[in-house]
Amino acid sequence: MTYWDNFETWVDKTIISWGVADYLAVYFRLLIFLLLLVLVCGFLFLITKKIIHYYVYGFFKKTDITWDDVLVENRVFDNVAHIVPSLLVLYAVPNIFSDFPKIVPFLIKLIDAYLILVGSTVLFALLKVAEYGLAANATFKDKPISSYFQLIRIIFYIVILILVLSIMLNKSPIYFLSAFGAMTAILLLIFKDTILGLVASVQMSANDMVRVGDWVEMHKFNADGEVLAINLNTVKVQNWDKTITNIPTYYFITDSFKNWRGMVQSGGRRIKRALYIDAHSVKFVDPDTREEYKKYYLLKDFVGQRQKEIEDYNKTHDFDPNILINGRRMTNIGVFRKYVELYLQRHPHIRKDMTIMVRQLAAESKGIPIEIYCFTNTTVWHEYENIQADVFDHLFSTTKFFDLEIFQEPSGRDFSGVLRK
Repeated sequence: MTYWDNFETWVDKTIISWGVADYLAVYFRLLIFLLLLVLVCGFLFLITKKIIHYYVYGFFKKTDITWDDVLVENRVFDNVAHIVPSLLVLYAVPNIFSDFPKIVPFLIKLIDAYLILVGSTVLFALLKVAEYGLAANATFKDKPISSYFQLIRIIFYIVILILVLSIMLNKSPIYFLSAFGAMTAILLLIFKDTILGLVASVQMSANDMVRVGDWVEMHKFNADGEVLAINLNTVKVQNWDKTITNIPTYYFITDSFKNWRGMVQSGGRRIKRALYIDAHSVKFVDPDTREEYKKYYLLKDFVGQRQKEIEDYNKTHDFDPNILINGRRMTNIGVFRKYVELYLQRHPHIRKDMTIMVRQLAAESKGIPIEIYCFTNTTVWHEYENIQADVFDHLFSTTKFFDLEIFQEPSGRDFSGVLRK
């Protein structure tokens, strides 16, 4: 006779001595043992948790290694405290339920399934720490790490589900794998977005299409901002107005979008904006005006050289200089274009190694567009806008020095002036 049998017999005699009927003593004993088991398991759980918090986590905090601090921050081993009480229950159940043998196998299956689930929580916590560690690494900072770990988690979810079902139903895991094979069509339908997202994540990573931190535009979803995260199913974009747009990952493969990474890497951001000159203010440059232009610092060399070229050309072709339409002549808009080009070439915040161009576009109802095409030496948004504003502030204010007028739609003030006349 074992110690347990002796203890069980003593408990039965004690219960019967309380005046409980023999056929009820078994149930009273079961209730007492279950209460004791709950108390002991609770005590073991608290003790184990204290040991983990004070000794295991305390040891990690004292080490010089930094990655183990992440284990503490994420409380990776908290769920290990469930394992010790579970093992006690697994050992005690056959003895406690010795008078109910039919229920013992079911309870053992439940405990085994519970141990698998507890172990899975520890595993998932470790995966979370690994994901955090890789995402913080400079090598993987711009890679879709979250997508890969989400896929790993899905695979583990399926494996855990198969293991739990195989334990509860007493079937081989191969049986459920074959069932999953028969349900392939249904699984493809259920996990369609996940599969498409996985394929898209792999292609995006392989072709280096999108990284975390990239500035992207996708007009279909009104997305215009910085990529915060690339997950298995969605790409999270924080727009410049601080709203968040979640875009299905596979749309970055099937639809067009704009990635501004090349601009950021080049170190220069393009200015492409036009001044609209009133066509009525365009005219030939007379000698007095030409002499006035020579007083402008940026034009003093250009005006003399240009005039000599024009005079040599007209003399070679025997044009009558008294008629302005004959031969070649300088115009105020042409001189203004050259002034703008020289101004941009000397501007301290305009890239000299990138395209600098001032061109005249086709005339429109709004006037003659003089387009400025150049690149700033910064890609920071507010700095870029300040540089662009400074350039156009100067150009708007200098047109009057060339007898040019900026075109502007008539306003109420213009009409009221006409009526007063």
